[in-house]
Amino acid sequence: MSENEILLRYGNNPHQKPAKIYMKEGALPLKVINGRPGYINLLDAFNSWQLVKELREALALPAAASFKHVSPAGAAIGIELDDTLRKAYFVEDMELSPLACAYLRARGADRVSSFGDWIALSEQVDLPTARIIAKEVSDGVIAPGYQPEALEVLKQKKKGNYVIIQMDPEYEPEEIESREVFGITFEQKRNNIEITNQLLKNIVTEQKNLPESASRDLLIALITLKYTQSNSVCFAHDGQAIGIGAGQQSRILCTRLAASKAENWFLRQHPAVMDLNFKDNLTRSEKDNAIDLYLRDNLSTAELKVWEESFIKVPDRLNHQEKRAWIDKFSNTALASDAFFPFRDNIDRAAECGVKYIAQPGGSIRDQDVIKACNDYGMVMAFTELRLFHH
Repeated sequence: MSENEILLRYGNNPHQKPAKIYMKEGALPLKVINGRPGYINLLDAFNSWQLVKELREALALPAAASFKHVSPAGAAIGIELDDTLRKAYFVEDMELSPLACAYLRARGADRVSSFGDWIALSEQVDLPTARIIAKEVSDGVIAPGYQPEALEVLKQKKKGNYVIIQMDPEYEPEEIESREVFGITFEQKRNNIEITNQLLKNIVTEQKNLPESASRDLLIALITLKYTQSNSVCFAHDGQAIGIGAGQQSRILCTRLAASKAENWFLRQHPAVMDLNFKDNLTRSEKDNAIDLYLRDNLSTAELKVWEESFIKVPDRLNHQEKRAWIDKFSNTALASDAFFPFRDNIDRAAECGVKYIAQPGGSIRDQDVIKACNDYGMVMAFTELRLFHH
Protein backbone atom coordinates (compact mmCIF):
# COMPACT_ATOMS: atom_id res chain seq x y z
CA MET A 1 0.00 0.00 0.00
CA SER A 2 2.36 2.66 -1.24
CA GLU A 3 0.24 4.95 -3.46
CA ASN A 4 -0.42 8.46 -2.21
CA GLU A 5 -2.83 9.43 -5.03
CA ILE A 6 -5.61 7.71 -6.99
CA LEU A 7 -7.24 9.32 -10.03
CA LEU A 8 -11.02 8.85 -10.16
CA ARG A 9 -13.41 8.62 -13.11
CA TYR A 10 -15.09 11.86 -12.04
CA GLY A 11 -16.42 13.64 -8.98
CA ASN A 12 -20.01 13.57 -7.69
CA ASN A 13 -21.24 13.92 -11.29
CA PRO A 14 -19.71 13.07 -14.69
CA HIS A 15 -19.10 16.74 -15.53
CA GLN A 16 -17.00 17.24 -12.38
CA LYS A 17 -13.52 16.43 -13.71
CA PRO A 18 -10.75 16.02 -12.80
CA ALA A 19 -11.19 14.11 -9.55
CA LYS A 20 -8.81 12.27 -7.26
CA ILE A 21 -8.06 11.26 -3.69
CA TYR A 22 -4.63 11.76 -2.16
CA MET A 23 -2.68 12.00 1.07
CA LYS A 24 -0.83 15.21 1.86
CA GLU A 25 1.75 13.14 3.68
CA GLY A 26 2.56 9.44 3.39
CA ALA A 27 0.81 6.67 1.49
CA LEU A 28 -2.90 5.97 1.19
CA PRO A 29 -4.05 3.25 3.62
CA LEU A 30 -5.86 1.33 0.88
CA LYS A 31 -5.19 -0.62 -2.26
CA VAL A 32 -7.50 -0.87 -5.28
CA ILE A 33 -7.28 -4.55 -6.17
CA ASN A 34 -9.80 -4.48 -9.01
CA GLY A 35 -11.91 -1.99 -10.95
CA ARG A 36 -11.80 1.79 -10.92
CA PRO A 37 -13.62 3.49 -8.03
CA GLY A 38 -15.57 6.72 -8.32
CA TYR A 39 -15.77 9.67 -5.96
CA ILE A 40 -19.05 8.54 -4.36
CA ASN A 41 -17.79 4.93 -4.20
CA LEU A 42 -14.94 6.07 -1.98
CA LEU A 43 -17.12 8.29 0.20
CA ASP A 44 -19.30 5.23 0.80
CA ALA A 45 -16.23 3.03 1.27
CA PHE A 46 -14.60 5.17 3.96
CA ASN A 47 -17.83 5.84 5.87
CA SER A 48 -18.92 2.21 5.74
CA TRP A 49 -15.45 0.94 6.72
CA GLN A 50 -15.50 3.08 9.86
CA LEU A 51 -18.94 1.72 10.74
CA VAL A 52 -18.05 -1.98 10.44
CA LYS A 53 -14.70 -1.49 12.16
CA GLU A 54 -16.44 0.14 15.11
CA LEU A 55 -19.19 -2.49 15.24
CA ARG A 56 -16.53 -5.22 15.26
CA GLU A 57 -14.63 -3.56 18.09
CA ALA A 58 -17.76 -2.87 20.15
CA LEU A 59 -19.42 -6.28 19.86
CA ALA A 60 -16.56 -8.68 19.00
CA LEU A 61 -18.42 -10.21 16.05
CA PRO A 62 -17.96 -9.90 12.28
CA ALA A 63 -19.79 -6.83 10.97
CA ALA A 64 -21.11 -5.68 7.62
CA ALA A 65 -22.75 -2.62 6.12
CA SER A 66 -24.67 -1.92 2.94
CA PHE A 67 -24.22 1.74 1.91
CA LYS A 68 -25.99 3.97 -0.61
CA HIS A 69 -25.21 7.66 -1.10
CA VAL A 70 -23.09 8.05 2.03
CA SER A 71 -25.64 6.51 4.41
CA PRO A 72 -26.22 2.90 5.43
CA ALA A 73 -29.20 1.04 4.01
CA GLY A 74 -28.35 -1.64 6.56
CA ALA A 75 -25.75 -2.69 9.13
CA ALA A 76 -25.42 -5.88 11.15
CA ILE A 77 -23.25 -8.33 13.05
CA GLY A 78 -22.69 -11.99 12.22
CA ILE A 79 -25.48 -13.75 14.10
CA GLU A 80 -26.72 -17.00 12.55
CA LEU A 81 -29.88 -16.77 10.44
CA ASP A 82 -32.96 -18.81 11.26
CA ASP A 83 -34.86 -20.63 8.51
CA THR A 84 -37.28 -17.74 8.00
CA LEU A 85 -34.53 -15.21 7.38
CA ARG A 86 -32.67 -17.67 5.16
CA LYS A 87 -35.75 -17.84 2.96
CA ALA A 88 -36.43 -14.10 3.13
CA TYR A 89 -32.84 -13.40 2.04
CA PHE A 90 -32.87 -16.07 -0.74
CA VAL A 91 -30.10 -18.26 0.75
CA GLU A 92 -31.95 -21.39 1.87
CA ASP A 93 -29.42 -23.81 0.38
CA MET A 94 -26.21 -21.79 0.62
CA GLU A 95 -23.27 -22.30 2.96
CA LEU A 96 -23.09 -19.39 5.41
CA SER A 97 -20.15 -18.17 7.47
CA PRO A 98 -20.50 -15.61 10.31
CA LEU A 99 -19.31 -12.88 7.90
CA ALA A 100 -21.82 -14.00 5.28
CA CYS A 101 -24.59 -13.83 7.91
CA ALA A 102 -23.52 -10.28 8.78
CA TYR A 103 -23.73 -9.16 5.15
CA LEU A 104 -27.04 -10.93 4.54
CA ARG A 105 -28.50 -9.13 7.54
CA ALA A 106 -27.10 -5.78 6.42
CA ARG A 107 -28.39 -6.27 2.88
CA GLY A 108 -31.68 -7.67 4.15
CA ALA A 109 -32.59 -4.61 6.21
CA ASP A 110 -33.84 -2.80 3.11
CA ARG A 111 -33.19 -4.90 0.02
CA VAL A 112 -34.81 -2.40 -2.35
CA SER A 113 -32.60 0.47 -1.15
CA SER A 114 -29.53 -1.79 -1.17
CA PHE A 115 -29.80 -2.37 -4.93
CA GLY A 116 -26.42 -1.25 -6.31
CA ASP A 117 -24.91 -0.84 -2.86
CA TRP A 118 -21.39 -0.40 -1.57
CA ILE A 119 -20.37 -3.21 0.80
CA ALA A 120 -18.12 -2.96 3.85
CA LEU A 121 -16.91 -6.05 5.71
CA SER A 122 -14.90 -6.10 8.92
CA GLU A 123 -13.09 -9.41 8.26
CA GLN A 124 -11.10 -11.05 5.50
CA VAL A 125 -13.68 -11.99 2.86
CA ASP A 126 -14.28 -15.73 2.67
CA LEU A 127 -15.78 -17.82 -0.13
CA PRO A 128 -19.35 -18.08 1.30
CA THR A 129 -19.53 -14.28 1.56
CA ALA A 130 -18.09 -13.77 -1.92
CA ARG A 131 -20.62 -16.19 -3.42
CA ILE A 132 -23.47 -14.19 -1.87
CA ILE A 133 -22.06 -10.87 -3.10
CA ALA A 134 -21.76 -12.42 -6.57
CA LYS A 135 -25.54 -12.92 -6.66
CA GLU A 136 -26.42 -9.32 -5.71
CA VAL A 137 -26.31 -6.08 -7.71
CA SER A 138 -23.51 -4.11 -6.07
CA ASP A 139 -20.91 -1.46 -7.00
CA GLY A 140 -17.98 -2.55 -4.87
CA VAL A 141 -16.58 -3.80 -1.59
CA ILE A 142 -14.05 -2.73 1.03
CA ALA A 143 -12.48 -5.18 3.50
CA PRO A 144 -9.16 -5.78 5.26
CA GLY A 145 -8.36 -8.73 3.00
CA TYR A 146 -9.67 -11.45 0.68
CA GLN A 147 -9.12 -15.18 0.58
CA PRO A 148 -7.69 -16.09 -2.88
CA GLU A 149 -10.74 -18.13 -3.94
CA ALA A 150 -13.10 -15.36 -2.73
CA LEU A 151 -11.15 -12.76 -4.69
CA GLU A 152 -11.46 -14.79 -7.88
CA VAL A 153 -15.24 -14.94 -7.48
CA LEU A 154 -15.50 -11.18 -6.89
CA LYS A 155 -13.28 -10.34 -9.87
CA GLN A 156 -15.86 -11.93 -12.19
CA LYS A 157 -18.57 -9.40 -11.24
CA LYS A 158 -19.55 -6.59 -13.63
CA LYS A 159 -17.59 -8.19 -16.47
CA GLY A 160 -14.40 -7.91 -14.48
CA ASN A 161 -14.93 -4.26 -13.47
CA TYR A 162 -16.21 -4.79 -9.94
CA VAL A 163 -14.43 -2.45 -7.53
CA ILE A 164 -12.51 -4.30 -4.82
CA ILE A 165 -10.63 -2.32 -2.17
CA GLN A 166 -8.33 -3.63 0.53
CA MET A 167 -8.17 -1.40 3.60
CA ASP A 168 -5.35 -1.27 6.11
CA PRO A 169 -7.13 -2.27 9.36
CA GLU A 170 -4.45 -0.54 11.44
CA TYR A 171 -4.94 2.88 9.83
CA GLU A 172 -6.07 5.70 12.13
CA PRO A 173 -6.56 9.24 10.80
CA GLU A 174 -5.26 12.37 12.45
CA GLU A 175 -7.19 13.76 15.43
CA ILE A 176 -8.13 16.91 13.48
CA GLU A 177 -9.93 16.61 10.15
CA SER A 178 -10.67 19.23 7.51
CA ARG A 179 -12.55 19.62 4.24
CA GLU A 180 -13.29 22.37 1.75
CA VAL A 181 -16.76 23.69 0.99
CA PHE A 182 -17.18 26.53 -1.51
CA GLY A 183 -13.44 27.16 -1.39
CA ILE A 184 -13.50 27.56 2.38
CA THR A 185 -11.76 25.11 4.71
CA PHE A 186 -13.67 23.62 7.62
CA GLU A 187 -11.76 22.03 10.49
CA GLN A 188 -12.91 20.03 13.52
CA LYS A 189 -11.93 17.27 15.90
CA ARG A 190 -12.73 13.91 14.33
CA ASN A 191 -15.76 12.15 15.81
CA ASN A 192 -13.82 9.32 17.45
CA ILE A 193 -16.06 9.04 20.51
CA GLU A 194 -16.51 5.39 21.53
CA ILE A 195 -20.03 3.99 21.58
CA THR A 196 -20.18 1.65 24.58
CA ASN A 197 -22.66 0.37 27.14
CA GLN A 198 -21.70 3.29 29.38
CA LEU A 199 -23.97 5.45 27.21
CA LEU A 200 -26.94 3.33 28.28
CA LYS A 201 -26.55 3.73 32.06
CA ASN A 202 -28.80 6.78 32.51
CA ILE A 203 -32.23 5.15 32.26
CA VAL A 204 -34.89 7.80 32.81
CA THR A 205 -38.08 5.72 32.54
CA GLU A 206 -40.01 3.75 35.14
CA GLN A 207 -39.00 0.52 33.43
CA LYS A 208 -35.28 -0.05 34.04
CA ASN A 209 -34.61 -3.58 32.79
CA LEU A 210 -32.28 -3.50 29.80
CA PRO A 211 -31.35 -7.06 28.72
CA GLU A 212 -28.01 -7.80 27.06
CA SER A 213 -29.70 -8.39 23.70
CA ALA A 214 -31.36 -4.97 23.90
CA SER A 215 -28.06 -3.28 24.80
CA ARG A 216 -26.47 -4.98 21.81
CA ASP A 217 -29.19 -3.76 19.45
CA LEU A 218 -29.05 -0.22 20.85
CA LEU A 219 -25.27 -0.16 20.28
CA ILE A 220 -25.80 -1.34 16.70
CA ALA A 221 -28.35 1.43 16.18
CA LEU A 222 -26.15 4.13 17.75
CA ILE A 223 -23.02 3.13 15.82
CA THR A 224 -25.07 3.02 12.61
CA LEU A 225 -26.35 6.55 13.29
CA LYS A 226 -22.81 7.80 13.83
CA TYR A 227 -22.21 7.25 10.09
CA THR A 228 -25.68 8.17 8.80
CA GLN A 229 -26.53 11.54 7.26
CA SER A 230 -28.54 13.55 9.79
CA ASN A 231 -31.26 13.93 10.92
CA SER A 232 -31.47 10.18 11.45
CA VAL A 233 -33.26 7.47 13.42
CA CYS A 234 -32.45 3.74 13.42
CA PHE A 235 -34.56 0.71 14.40
CA ALA A 236 -32.62 -2.47 15.29
CA HIS A 237 -33.74 -6.02 16.01
CA ASP A 238 -31.95 -9.33 16.49
CA GLY A 239 -28.46 -8.05 15.72
CA GLN A 240 -29.20 -5.86 12.73
CA ALA A 241 -30.60 -2.54 11.67
CA ILE A 242 -34.09 -3.04 10.22
CA GLY A 243 -35.08 0.54 9.43
CA ILE A 244 -32.95 3.65 8.92
CA GLY A 245 -34.49 7.06 8.39
CA ALA A 246 -31.70 9.32 7.13
CA GLY A 247 -31.25 12.90 6.01
CA GLN A 248 -34.69 14.24 6.94
CA GLN A 249 -35.28 17.81 8.07
CA SER A 250 -37.85 16.76 10.70
CA ARG A 251 -37.29 14.20 13.45
CA ILE A 252 -40.81 12.77 13.07
CA LEU A 253 -40.16 12.25 9.36
CA CYS A 254 -37.02 10.29 10.29
CA THR A 255 -39.06 8.15 12.65
CA ARG A 256 -41.86 7.59 10.15
CA LEU A 257 -39.44 6.63 7.40
CA ALA A 258 -37.44 4.28 9.63
CA ALA A 259 -40.65 2.76 11.04
CA SER A 260 -42.07 2.09 7.58
CA LYS A 261 -38.85 0.30 6.63
CA ALA A 262 -38.92 -1.71 9.85
CA GLU A 263 -42.52 -2.72 9.22
CA ASN A 264 -41.60 -3.78 5.69
CA TRP A 265 -38.81 -5.93 7.14
CA PHE A 266 -41.31 -7.59 9.48
CA LEU A 267 -43.80 -8.14 6.64
CA ARG A 268 -41.21 -9.77 4.38
CA GLN A 269 -41.29 -12.63 6.89
CA HIS A 270 -45.09 -13.04 6.70
CA PRO A 271 -46.13 -16.58 5.65
CA ALA A 272 -47.96 -15.12 2.65
CA VAL A 273 -44.72 -13.55 1.43
CA MET A 274 -42.76 -16.72 2.16
CA ASP A 275 -45.22 -18.66 -0.04
CA LEU A 276 -45.20 -16.31 -3.05
CA ASN A 277 -44.84 -18.26 -6.29
CA PHE A 278 -42.42 -16.31 -8.48
CA LYS A 279 -41.86 -17.03 -12.14
CA ASP A 280 -38.66 -19.00 -12.72
CA ASN A 281 -36.83 -16.34 -14.75
CA LEU A 282 -37.01 -13.60 -12.11
CA THR A 283 -33.74 -12.22 -10.71
CA ARG A 284 -33.27 -11.60 -7.00
CA SER A 285 -33.76 -7.87 -7.58
CA GLU A 286 -36.96 -8.46 -9.52
CA LYS A 287 -38.24 -10.62 -6.67
CA ASP A 288 -37.40 -7.83 -4.21
CA ASN A 289 -39.34 -5.36 -6.35
CA ALA A 290 -42.30 -7.73 -6.63
CA ILE A 291 -42.40 -8.21 -2.84
CA ASP A 292 -42.20 -4.44 -2.35
CA LEU A 293 -45.16 -3.95 -4.70
CA TYR A 294 -47.05 -6.81 -3.04
CA LEU A 295 -46.75 -5.13 0.35
CA ARG A 296 -47.64 -1.64 -0.87
CA ASP A 297 -51.12 -0.21 -1.27
CA ASN A 298 -52.55 1.95 -4.07
CA LEU A 299 -50.38 0.75 -6.95
CA SER A 300 -50.42 2.59 -10.25
CA THR A 301 -51.62 0.78 -13.36
CA ALA A 302 -48.02 0.25 -14.50
CA GLU A 303 -46.93 -1.04 -11.06
CA LEU A 304 -49.91 -3.38 -10.92
CA LYS A 305 -48.94 -4.83 -14.31
CA VAL A 306 -45.34 -5.45 -13.18
CA TRP A 307 -46.60 -7.04 -9.97
CA GLU A 308 -49.07 -9.36 -11.71
CA GLU A 309 -46.48 -10.47 -14.27
CA SER A 310 -44.03 -11.55 -11.55
CA PHE A 311 -45.97 -14.58 -10.35
CA ILE A 312 -47.03 -17.94 -11.71
CA LYS A 313 -50.38 -17.31 -10.04
CA VAL A 314 -51.34 -13.80 -8.94
CA PRO A 315 -51.59 -13.95 -5.10
CA ASP A 316 -54.28 -12.45 -2.92
CA ARG A 317 -53.07 -9.24 -1.30
CA LEU A 318 -52.75 -8.81 2.45
CA ASN A 319 -55.27 -6.34 3.82
CA HIS A 320 -54.50 -3.70 6.44
CA GLN A 321 -55.80 -5.81 9.32
CA GLU A 322 -53.68 -8.81 8.30
CA LYS A 323 -50.57 -6.65 8.03
CA ARG A 324 -51.23 -5.01 11.39
CA ALA A 325 -51.80 -8.35 13.09
CA TRP A 326 -48.46 -9.65 11.80
CA ILE A 327 -46.48 -6.54 12.75
CA ASP A 328 -47.99 -6.72 16.24
CA LYS A 329 -46.28 -10.11 16.70
CA PHE A 330 -42.89 -8.38 16.81
CA SER A 331 -41.65 -6.82 20.03
CA ASN A 332 -38.45 -5.93 21.87
CA THR A 333 -37.28 -3.72 19.01
CA ALA A 334 -34.59 -1.13 19.77
CA LEU A 335 -34.59 2.46 18.55
CA ALA A 336 -31.89 5.11 18.62
CA SER A 337 -31.93 8.73 17.54
CA ASP A 338 -28.95 10.94 16.67
CA ALA A 339 -30.52 13.90 18.51
CA PHE A 340 -33.29 14.44 21.05
CA PHE A 341 -36.95 13.76 20.38
CA PRO A 342 -38.77 17.11 20.51
CA PHE A 343 -42.29 15.62 20.79
CA ARG A 344 -43.94 12.41 21.95
CA ASP A 345 -45.27 11.70 18.44
CA ASN A 346 -41.99 9.92 17.70
CA ILE A 347 -42.63 7.55 20.62
CA ASP A 348 -46.22 6.95 19.53
CA ARG A 349 -45.04 5.97 16.04
CA ALA A 350 -42.25 3.80 17.45
CA ALA A 351 -44.72 1.91 19.64
CA GLU A 352 -46.54 0.73 16.50
CA CYS A 353 -43.34 -1.15 15.52
CA GLY A 354 -42.93 -3.02 18.78
CA VAL A 355 -40.22 -0.71 20.11
CA LYS A 356 -39.36 -1.57 23.71
CA TYR A 357 -35.92 0.05 24.13
CA ILE A 358 -34.80 3.57 23.20
CA ALA A 359 -31.53 5.48 23.31
CA GLN A 360 -31.42 9.20 22.60
CA PRO A 361 -29.38 12.18 23.85
CA GLY A 362 -32.16 13.93 25.76
CA GLY A 363 -32.06 17.66 26.29
CA SER A 364 -35.39 18.74 24.84
CA ILE A 365 -37.62 21.19 26.71
CA ARG A 366 -40.26 18.44 26.36
CA ASP A 367 -38.16 15.60 27.76
CA GLN A 368 -40.81 14.93 30.42
CA ASP A 369 -43.50 14.54 27.74
CA VAL A 370 -41.30 12.03 25.90
CA ILE A 371 -40.50 10.13 29.12
CA LYS A 372 -44.22 9.99 29.95
CA ALA A 373 -44.95 8.57 26.50
CA CYS A 374 -42.35 5.85 27.09
CA ASN A 375 -43.87 5.10 30.49
CA ASP A 376 -47.32 4.86 28.88
CA TYR A 377 -46.01 2.08 26.63
CA GLY A 378 -43.79 0.40 29.23
CA MET A 379 -40.63 1.25 27.30
CA VAL A 380 -37.08 1.53 28.63
CA MET A 381 -35.31 4.73 27.57
CA ALA A 382 -31.74 5.82 28.20
CA PHE A 383 -30.45 9.37 27.81
CA THR A 384 -26.99 9.08 26.26
CA GLU A 385 -26.25 12.84 26.45
CA LEU A 386 -24.38 12.34 23.17
CA ARG A 387 -25.51 13.89 19.89
CA LEU A 388 -24.40 12.00 16.76
CA PHE A 389 -24.94 14.40 13.87
CA HIS A 390 -23.07 13.44 10.70
CA HIS A 391 -22.81 15.66 7.62
